[in-house]
Amino acid sequence: MKLRTGDHVVVISGKDKGKTGNILRVLGDRVVVGDINMRTKHIRKRADQAGQIMRYEASISASNVMLVDPKTKKRARVGYRLDEKGRKQRFLKQSGQAVVEGKTKTVKKAPQTVRRKKKGEEEVQELETPQAAAPQAQKPSKTPFWKKMGFGAEALDEAEVKDAPRSKQDHSVPAQSRSTESFQHQRGE
Repeated sequence: MKLRTGDHVVVISGKDKGKTGNILRVLGDRVVVGDINMRTKHIRKRADQAGQIMRYEASISASNVMLVDPKTKKRARVGYRLDEKGRKQRFLKQSGQAVVEGKTKTVKKAPQTVRRKKKGEEEVQELETPQAAAPQAQKPSKTPFWKKMGFGAEALDEAEVKDAPRSKQDHSVPAQSRSTESFQHQRGE
């Protein structure tokens, strides 16, 4: 298939015809495009979780989308050719321009600013962008999920209360004595 994750595409048929978006996932001959073919899923409440309404993007056929030419902002067909190093690369057939890899590149942006007015003076507040905050934040240590959730022998060792009764009443089943002489069958006598 000539479409990759991160490509900017336009929908050419269906209920979302004319809308554009980026490809989030490629699933065989189907693609998931951001904010296209939105579906609603109602999730029933459970004991540990409240009910909710979830909106998500469903997949559409890859034949219903076309790549958007970044210069002309029009849809374009895609072909393959070999570059000077002998590698296969995608290109737009109308303009002949090579298609940049589908993955979106992270570009450093200037920090966003918010301007607030306070009684005659103007206060400028800088907001941190995720790219700016990332170098300062330390990477979390990689621990298995069961240790985070409190499963396993180590979690049991760390538990504060071991073998303590949960209630003050004794709910155990009393021992019953059975002798063969007092036992009688219900049928066949």
